[in-house]
Amino acid sequence: MAYRTTALRIDLDHALRERIINAALARVAEGGFACLTMQALADDVGIATGSLYRHVRNKGDLASEVFALASQREVDALAVTMKAEGSPVRRLAAGVERFAARAWDSRQLAFALIAEPVDPQVDEQRLFYREAYAELFVELLHEGVALGVFRVQQINLVAACLVGAIAEALVGPLSPPARAAREAGYPAPSLIDVSQALVTFCLRAVGAQLPEEEPQS
Repeated sequence: MAYRTTALRIDLDHALRERIINAALARVAEGGFACLTMQALADDVGIATGSLYRHVRNKGDLASEVFALASQREVDALAVTMKAEGSPVRRLAAGVERFAARAWDSRQLAFALIAEPVDPQVDEQRLFYREAYAELFVELLHEGVALGVFRVQQINLVAACLVGAIAEALVGPLSPPARAAREAGYPAPSLIDVSQALVTFCLRAVGAQLPEEEPQS
């Protein structure tokens, strides 16, 4: 008699795979992709390493899926702010502030997503999500240009520049040496310092007034 996978078995496998992905994400958030090893992950989940390969094909695919999961959460969070009510200027400022704050709250994970050397599969995801972030900026820039509050000609190019500038500006403060220096009590930029500088840069880059300079309606 041929073996048939039961609905219960499918549900159990699905639940186990979800545990594996969540445990992998927790490991990356704690120590970056360098800490994501199959042996350590199997120990975290409480299964044999061989059993792990029944649910994930290889480490590269696993890291890629974890990257996509974490990045999609950040894109979704940014979209909530960028697509909210209010002027494009204030939404751009709020979006930059929120992105920086979320990165600051989970610095190891943010650094891993932005700058940690990774497998080729993860690099592909990194490029894909850079474009996803840029699309949010493109939409907001179009709206701001139509209202006359942004002065931008090459909207797609400017959106890509903003995404790149924000990411690069956060690499230093989020890096392991910067975190170690901050924990040791050495002077280091605060979230407020970094966030305000990024907001000012982004608004000036699109020819906008700062929120406090906007005329009150």
